[in-house]
Amino acid sequence: MSSTSAPVSRPAKWNASRIPDLSGRTAVITGANSGIGRTAAAALARAGARVVLAVRDPERGRSAAAAMGGSTEVRRLDLADLSSVRAFAEEWGERPLDLLINNAGVMMLPKLETRDGFEMQFGTNHLGHFALTNLLLPHITDRVVTVSSGAHRWGGAKNRIRFEDLNWSTGYTPQAAYAQSKLANLLFTLELQRRLSEAGSPVRALAAHPGWSATNLQSHHPSPLARAVMLAGNKLLAQDDRAGALPTLYAAVEDLPGASYIGPDGPGELRGTPTLVGRSRAASDPRAARQLWDASEELTGTRFPLGVGAA
Repeated sequence: MSSTSAPVSRPAKWNASRIPDLSGRTAVITGANSGIGRTAAAALARAGARVVLAVRDPERGRSAAAAMGGSTEVRRLDLADLSSVRAFAEEWGERPLDLLINNAGVMMLPKLETRDGFEMQFGTNHLGHFALTNLLLPHITDRVVTVSSGAHRWGGAKNRIRFEDLNWSTGYTPQAAYAQSKLANLLFTLELQRRLSEAGSPVRALAAHPGWSATNLQSHHPSPLARAVMLAGNKLLAQDDRAGALPTLYAAVEDLPGASYIGPDGPGELRGTPTLVGRSRAASDPRAARQLWDASEELTGTRFPLGVGAA
């Protein structure tokens, strides 16, 4: 007598259909008019959230929102201008905010400065989001998700925060400055979670990275050769923006510990299903995280609003 074993049931890979009902919840997503930000915004809106697209160009934001359906709102925010960040927070008023996704970013630009005189990548990717988070934090009820990158590992042990020259007055390269800004995103998340925990806040700080995703960021490198290589890599290796947005969405809705870092589970974390991933030693350094926080407070004029400071 023979018997046939039942097939082993494997759990389905996590995707946007697993997002729970978000009716009654509000999310702000920076840079939500294109790329993974737009895709994440659309997914949250489909799940019932009211999604605020915080974008530099409101016309492009309205065009993106019109194609999403659901409940959306467009507000102007230029992360490269701290006066714009403050205006956004002031206009927000006392409205509760469940979820802030710090998604917007610039990548491997020629040497440029923000309106406040900061190196553009550090100023936009880190300092703008640092100020926005602190200004909105009294109203945030659930979590802050900040989009970092596997680029935080570029340079290995040499990639560190250049506290002696945060604005790259010497030695600037687009790649190194971008890597520093993405390292700053992870150190920011680490220190933000420490302060939230110390303050007894239920709010969680998490980070995510999209792997290698085909977006318009790769088209901005000042070197034509490097730009061509990255665009060719998009065609050969990259996942699309729907897959690239999944780590952000996973971090935004799943029950995860504070300071978690989410990325794709495939080789080199380039593509795949979202999962908890590791970070570099430099991105796990609590002393550097606190030093960066102190420097960022000084540069932006914003402070952690919940009544605790450096331990």
